[in-house]
Amino acid sequence: MSARSGTRAGDTVAQRPIGDAVQRLLDAARDAFAAKGYHGTSTREIAAGAGMSPAAMYIHFRSKQEILARLSLAGHIAALTAIRTGADTPGSPTKRLRAAVYAFASWHAEHHTAGRVVQYQLSALEEENLAEVVQLRHDIVATMRDVISEGTRDGEFAVADIDVTTLAILSLCIDTVRWYPSRELHTPEAVGASFAALAERMVKAGD
Repeated sequence: MSARSGTRAGDTVAQRPIGDAVQRLLDAARDAFAAKGYHGTSTREIAAGAGMSPAAMYIHFRSKQEILARLSLAGHIAALTAIRTGADTPGSPTKRLRAAVYAFASWHAEHHTAGRVVQYQLSALEEENLAEVVQLRHDIVATMRDVISEGTRDGEFAVADIDVTTLAILSLCIDTVRWYPSRELHTPEAVGASFAALAERMVKAGD
């Protein structure tokens, strides 16, 4: 599956109308998965968190796995959209890098509860659902790598290993979901601005 086709498939799911009951179930599952993990959460707990009976949940979802897949797919699509929007900012590689990191880091801060599910419950996804998510993750990596590669080719960045630098910057942003908020960084905007500045210092060529 190409990056473009993978994103189209995800967009179809993400744009599907969501009723109030479905959204309550998704929100309840998100909070429970983030707090207790997928395997530590029962369908009864999800239904109770949504103010519904266990039987009522199955009107909207076939299984707990389907809920996790829906949350994971939607979250990865949103994160990919954020980083691509930043990377598409007109201007120099430095400007594009700062915008991409700002968007990606601030998304993970703003959606830190969903982010913990998106980033840390991958192993609970069944093979078919995981395949879609893996493609989106590849697209995220490729987006950041392209920006760093451009700056390195132009001599604007001094990067010895593009793949390692890409991994380091993305990991910095993703780890936000583990600790946010902190005393120093307690708004998504503060996280985005701080990490954009850090990323620039990581890649910048010396004088």
